[in-house]
Amino acid sequence: MTLLDSAVWGGKFHSDGWQDSPTEQPVTEPATGDRLGTVGLATAADVNRAATRAAEAQRGWAATSPQRRAAVLRRAGELFTEHAAEIEDWLVREAGSVRSKAGFEAGLAIGECFECAGLPTHPQGEVLTSEDARWSLARRRPAGVVSVIAPFNFPLILGLRSVAPALALGNAVLLKPDPRTAVSGGVVIARIFEEAGLPAGVLHLLPGDGAVGRAVVEAPEVRVISFTGSTPVGRAIGEQAGRLLKRAHLELGGNNALVVLPGADVAKAASAGAFGSYLHQGQICMTTGRHIVHESLVEEYTAALAAKAEALPVGDPAREDVALGPIIDRRQLERVHGIVTDSVAAGAKVAAG
Repeated sequence: MTLLDSAVWGGKFHSDGWQDSPTEQPVTEPATGDRLGTVGLATAADVNRAATRAAEAQRGWAATSPQRRAAVLRRAGELFTEHAAEIEDWLVREAGSVRSKAGFEAGLAIGECFECAGLPTHPQGEVLTSEDARWSLARRRPAGVVSVIAPFNFPLILGLRSVAPALALGNAVLLKPDPRTAVSGGVVIARIFEEAGLPAGVLHLLPGDGAVGRAVVEAPEVRVISFTGSTPVGRAIGEQAGRLLKRAHLELGGNNALVVLPGADVAKAASAGAFGSYLHQGQICMTTGRHIVHESLVEEYTAALAAKAEALPVGDPAREDVALGPIIDRRQLERVHGIVTDSVAAGAKVAAG
């Protein structure tokens, strides 16, 4: 049996073991529309049960020795290394990643686990100044239950970068991946830590819709929310966390600019611009959303960037060596197409594509 054999997780979510779900969602390959399996969806009631169980399990996990917690993180890093090829395949087929991007993301996951293995033995406090002839100490304690809501674009690392440090420092975690990448952004993490020896009840995998997202924010046991995604959803989570007096860590959308000034090497600038705009089909919050070019260079730069775009091979990254794979789903495709058509209607010209 492989790490990600669907016999383990098909039609299930993970909460104190793999649980059958009455509601299943197909796992779809965006490049072809093929069905790769099914994943079980959680409900708000499932989240509430998981939060209660996580709070119970967290107390024992926090009391576990630092070296034991570090060993689980190190073993997770070893397992990511051993199963890197299988994980990369899922990132290619489910998330539409080109092979180089999938390898980069899987490599980041390995490093994240080994890096976080050092956290349990870090100093957990400090000596405070005092006017009196006595010691005043501050001691850091685990927060308790942490909810992690991760997106579809870099599903593995954008979930793991919050899950791994939270676990290393003695917290329990409720992980809600984007349902479109529930395997590469959720099942992978759950299976790795299951095999690494993480105690039952400490990590829960809860794919689902907006109601599940609200539940992992509002569950009374949850003290910290880590969200990566769109600005409108992040704003709503921040507002709700403020009302509930919970800590929220939000990484939201961007509209980032590449500035090209006189004296620039136009060929190198266009190469950087193409990488910034087209990596993972532009589905990245740090993508180059705007190219701000000095008027003396705009024609030369536009021609160079268009030539780069025209030369990028497009196709199915699971079957071809391509630079551009699929957009994650039709809704996103229509949004991108709308940006192009609206721009043309406003007077822009299509230089490539």
